[in-house]
Amino acid sequence: GIRNTRNGGQAFSVFRSKLLLASFGVGLFTRATVDQVKAFGRQEQAVRRVTSTIISTGRIFKTSSKEISNFASELQKTTGISDELILESSALLLTFTNVEEVFNRAQSVILDVATAMGQDLQSATIQVGKALQDPTKGLSALSRVGIQFSEIQKRQIKEFEQLGETAEAQKIILTELEVQFGALAIAMRNTATGQIEAMNAAFGDLQEKIGKQMAPAVTSLSEIFKGIFENTTQSTITKIKSLASG
Repeated sequence: GIRNTRNGGQAFSVFRSKLLLASFGVGLFTRATVDQVKAFGRQEQAVRRVTSTIISTGRIFKTSSKEISNFASELQKTTGISDELILESSALLLTFTNVEEVFNRAQSVILDVATAMGQDLQSATIQVGKALQDPTKGLSALSRVGIQFSEIQKRQIKEFEQLGETAEAQKIILTELEVQFGALAIAMRNTATGQIEAMNAAFGDLQEKIGKQMAPAVTSLSEIFKGIFENTTQSTITKIKSLASG
């Protein structure tokens, strides 16, 4: 009786210590490193979306996720817009399969349109992407949000499409968008708010670098903690408590 009670109490004490240690470990990693690892994870996911879309749209021999990632980094430096957001926009823009020759130019214009119209990048990407995918029909979508084209431009776009020169029709659209919104994202980068956002984007890059280094250790520990928590059943707790109570 006394020995069983003592052994039961020791078992419960050891179990409680392990559980407290695991909980402390989770809390420690949540506070100290998980934010950095999550930052790296967001970047990793954004790149993988781009890679997946490149493969699914058959562009594997035409471009690469590395090229698009490098361009997103360049745009972040000049606009202060997070490269993760730009990569998400790029992944979406890649789904418009007619946008090839003017891809980088279109991506830059999307940032300007989003800034000017107060939109998120996803909305601006869909609007511009649709316009470039089917220029004649796309003009109507742009006009509905206040982006107007002259009758001469509309006629030229239609003629180029009829001749099968879609890229030339796309250039007319992009040129007009550049006239109306050109380099606005860069201009906003030089405002006080833009500088703060640029600083945050740069800090995000630093977190990604730290997170990349910490990711293997954190993911391994996450699996260990996950195993501890999953294997701690109610019946186990009840059994140890009954031993502790004698």
